[in-house]
This record gives sequence, structure tokens and C-alpha cells, in this order.
Amino acid sequence: MAAATACFLSPSPPPRPRHSRSHLARAAPAKPASAAPALAPASRSLALPSTSTSTSPWPWPRRVRDLVPGAEAGARLLSSAAGSLVVALASAALILGDAGAASAFVVATPRKLQADELATVRLFQENTPSVVYITNLAVRQDAFTLDVLEVPQGSGSGFVWDKTGHIVTNFHVIRGASDLSCQSEVTRLVLHRVTLADQSVYEAQVVGFDQDKDVAVLRIKAPKDKLRPIPVGVSADLLVGQKVYAIGNPFGLDHTLTTGVISGLRREISSAATGRPIQDVIQTDAAINPGNSGGPLLDSSGNLIGVNTAIYSPSGASSGVGFSIPVDTVGGIVDQLIKFGKVTRPILGIKFAPDQSVEQLGLSGVLVLDAPPNGPAGKAGLQATKRDGYGRLILGDIITSVNGTKVTNGSDLYRILDQCKVGETVTVEVLRGDHKEKIPVVLEPKPDES
Repeated sequence: MAAATACFLSPSPPPRPRHSRSHLARAAPAKPASAAPALAPASRSLALPSTSTSTSPWPWPRRVRDLVPGAEAGARLLSSAAGSLVVALASAALILGDAGAASAFVVATPRKLQADELATVRLFQENTPSVVYITNLAVRQDAFTLDVLEVPQGSGSGFVWDKTGHIVTNFHVIRGASDLSCQSEVTRLVLHRVTLADQSVYEAQVVGFDQDKDVAVLRIKAPKDKLRPIPVGVSADLLVGQKVYAIGNPFGLDHTLTTGVISGLRREISSAATGRPIQDVIQTDAAINPGNSGGPLLDSSGNLIGVNTAIYSPSGASSGVGFSIPVDTVGGIVDQLIKFGKVTRPILGIKFAPDQSVEQLGLSGVLVLDAPPNGPAGKAGLQATKRDGYGRLILGDIITSVNGTKVTNGSDLYRILDQCKVGETVTVEVLRGDHKEKIPVVLEPKPDES
């Protein structure tokens, strides 16, 4: 830049001393001066023609003046024009050079993504239209002013299950809207609104839900061309370490993608509604935050392998330990909810003690606290825990196995019952006093589902 600036500031050739025409005619033509030392490579293209060490101007104007008498003014004009042309070319070169340097910061070259980045971008673009945003609104009427207000009661994620408008999400996403109480307000109606990827909003109706597995199904009346069902995969052959992708609406930020790996399989968590354990849960380190609940967990092919449902975090934000209900479990539940509006799950009809209480007694199994006489266990003759006339505690039956499968805690019992059907007869082995008995029990559905 210093050399270029010097070109702009270099002086014009010095004026030639005036002589008589006869002296100019007798003077021999001056030889061109030797070339000046070469400039630095950076400014070579911008160098001006060299001048003689004497006071003579550049060679070509002099020759013209010598050949054409009376053309001194023309020679001076030509010399000035030549210098101006060189300076103009140098200026243009500098301007173009600066523009080129500036364009390197303004006009970026086409972005080149790696193969794994392209796969992630494609997965997000193809599956985003299947993910929805669910908001719960409570329509309240103030008891004093009678004004009707729509009060937000929570939000979450979900995904399109089929072309008929069924939306799958978590039960706890829609449950919060029904747990309302306020003395000065009267709740008239709870609304569920589903926002699709194109920002179109539809009112949703609850088709059914399964509190034990934290799954719910909604339905919207939307055109079929706006509904893109998510591709359903398989969760039985998952491996620890494979990549997974979670799409949801954390903190209301719609369609957010987080990535991670499967960090654990066959985990067990408790249902937020009933406390009943959910088995074979997928553990992942993909960031799952409040608002991601009900959203899909995808494999690297873009297939659904789980429904994001919970996180393990003391602060309530993502701590790298998230849980998803496997799609093999969700698929069976959704099919029953769509077909029957409920899940028919068998029960023994008992209330049992916490596992810690049984461990403190030095026993292994499920201690029966209550067995209503109109329930399956009561009809079969299982005995509950009670007190005698002196207030002493008499332990009830302790279930040690069902159909030959050992039972050590409540989770084992639920796991066995999940594999049974309503109306099926199971053999329950119990520890009664100091001896064991085998009692056949006919399983029945839950009272509120019959």
C-alpha cells in the first residue's frame, strides 16, 4: 500500500528550460536515460515511466517536439496526458484490488458440509413437518366480572401418527390443564391447541390416554395434505452408542433439534401420574428440556424409536440424562387408544407395601396390604395385612412368583402383568406364614376402564 500511495504522490516531470529554436535544431537528440532501479515486486505493475537524471522530459514528447517545429505546447500536453493515464490506471488497479479484498468478506463461497452434517440436515428437514406444538388453554370465567379468559396451562411437543389427524404425546403434557382450582374463578372448558409446522393452528380433542405409560392421543381436523405421519421404526434392536436425534419445542422454541447417543437401555422410570413403573426405557444424552416432552426420538435413518418423556435433573433443565418410552411400547398403546379410546390392562386388584418396607423385614417379594373382596385377588382368596384384637400387625400374603417367574419387588410384578391379558388365569405363589401356597387368579381390567 505504501508503494501504491507513492505512485499517487510522485511529482510530474520538471519543466524544460526554454531555448531558442535554432539551438534546438542544432542539438542532437538526447538518448533515453538508463532505467531506474526496479521497484519492489508488489509495486512493479504500478511504476511510472522512469525519467532521465537530467532535466529533460520523457523521450517520446521530446522526439515529437524535435520533429514537429512549434509543437512544444503539444509535447507538454502529451507528456501530461501520458502521466495522467498511468496514474489513472494505477488508481483503477488500487480500487479494484481493494474491492476484491472487501468482497472476500461480503461474498462467501458456497458452504460445503460434511457427509454427516448433510445427513443431519436432511433428517431434520424431512421430519420437522411431522412434529407439532401443543398448548393447553383453560377457558375461565371470572366469578365477579364474568369476563371469559383463556389462560395457558402448559405446553409440550407431539407428532403426527397418521393421515386421519391423530397426534401422539405424553399424558402429563395434557394432564396439567385439567388440574385447575381457584376460588375466584370458574373453569368452564379446557382446550388443547395443536400448531403444525406451517404455523396453522387446530383445536384438538382427546381420544384417550394411558396414565401408567404416560401416553396420550389427540385428534385434529386438518387437511390430509398438511399431515405428514412420522415414519415408525423398531426399538427392540437398539444398541448403546448409536446416534439419536430429538426434535421438540423446549421452552416454547418451536422445532429445535438436539443430537446425542443412546447411553443406556432397559432403564426403568415411574409414571408421573400413577407411579407405576415404565420398563425398557431408552436413556439418551441428547438435550431434553421442559417442552420436549411428547416429542419424537429418531434414529439416524429418521425413524421413530421413542417418545421423549422425562429427564433426570436436580435443576429441572437438561443434565445429559434423558428418557424416552420405546416405540414398541408406544405402538401397542396408541393402537388400543385409537380403536377403543382406552387401554385394557390387567390387574391383580391389590395394594402392596413399598419395597423398602419389605426389605426392612428381611423378606423378598410383594407384601399384600389390601385385597378388596370384589377384586381378582380377593375373589381368589389372597390375604391382606391386618391387625388382631390386641393391635398387633399380622402380615398378609407375600407374593414370591407369578406363573413361575420370580417376583422380588413391585416392578417385577408389573412387568409380568404387562405381558398378560385380561381374563387370563395366572398362578400366584405366596408366602403365607411359614409355608408357600399356589393360588390361581383370574385377571380383570381396571375398574375405571371396564
